Amino acid sequence: MWSGQCVESSNGHAHARHRCAPHRAYADTVIRDLAVYRNGIRHEAIDITHAWHDVIENGGFLWLGLVEPTAEELQHAAAVLGLHPLSVEDAAHPHQRPKVEIFGETTLSVFKTVFYDDAVSAIDTGEVAVFTSSRFVVTVRHGIGAQLATTRHTLEADPTFLAHGAYSVLHAVVDKVADDYLVIADELETDIAALERQVFTDDATSDAEAIYRLKREVIEFRRAVRPLRQELERLMSGHVAGMANELAPFFRDVCDHIERVADAVEGFDELLAGMLQADLAQIQVRQNSDMRRITAWVAIAAVPTMVAGLYGMNFDHMPELRWRYGYPMVVAALVAACALLWRRFRKAGWL
Repeated sequence: MWSGQCVESSNGHAHARHRCAPHRAYADTVIRDLAVYRNGIRHEAIDITHAWHDVIENGGFLWLGLVEPTAEELQHAAAVLGLHPLSVEDAAHPHQRPKVEIFGETTLSVFKTVFYDDAVSAIDTGEVAVFTSSRFVVTVRHGIGAQLATTRHTLEADPTFLAHGAYSVLHAVVDKVADDYLVIADELETDIAALERQVFTDDATSDAEAIYRLKREVIEFRRAVRPLRQELERLMSGHVAGMANELAPFFRDVCDHIERVADAVEGFDELLAGMLQADLAQIQVRQNSDMRRITAWVAIAAVPTMVAGLYGMNFDHMPELRWRYGYPMVVAALVAACALLWRRFRKAGWL
């Protein structure tokens, strides 16, 4: 069992300092926080067993926050709280599809978290699984995204909303995820606008590789966003055991945000597809232009080549063969012919 008090430092950082003295062989970073909440007020908890007995005897709900636990490390919480084995397996292994599933009186919600890595201008993903019932919330985070310490502090600063029960925590988590989606959508829009300007410059280089990489990021983002609205419909309706009806409008508001992001992502995908086609079309246009230039210069060079070939045949009877001004006249005629061809190609836009 867990023993010792686990309290996250108030600065809300990802690498916050903890005061944890686990009795079991647990990594200190697995247990992020544990507390009992009654009427929106936090009460410190010693371990999960005592916290659960406190909730049963005195009401309220417990909130246990875990970071990247294994299936074995989730077993104790599952045994105490009565979590379904399949839900524990899903929470312990990331790369799940975003979903909301009901296991008896417990709701398992899985959300893809996203964050933008400015160093490489790329999107990284994580995952948050939330077990919710009327008496407990267990958040299981994988990856760097969706730091929940700030979410916890924000909720604790609003005891009126937190008094709605454990599902107010679920709302706060999904609201945090949706807010991060909006930030990522803005970052992607900025990158796409910059790439669009680059595609339609006079630079002869191809941007297909950059477009493809950005398109892959948009696809990864879409996989996180698209399934979520449909999965949240049950929470939007408010027909979930243990969830206060007052929370349904808040979930609908989150779904509106997610719907807006989903529409933006679809637009990004279509825009990038169009940019890729435009970049390929520009490459073809440049290739056609190069071929016309090459053809024009070959045509110009063909005139002196033909004349020089005729005079190199060494026949005895040739026009002006013994004429003193033959060479100057031939050279002048060649220059005039080449100049005329150059002017015609230039006027036609081939040169």
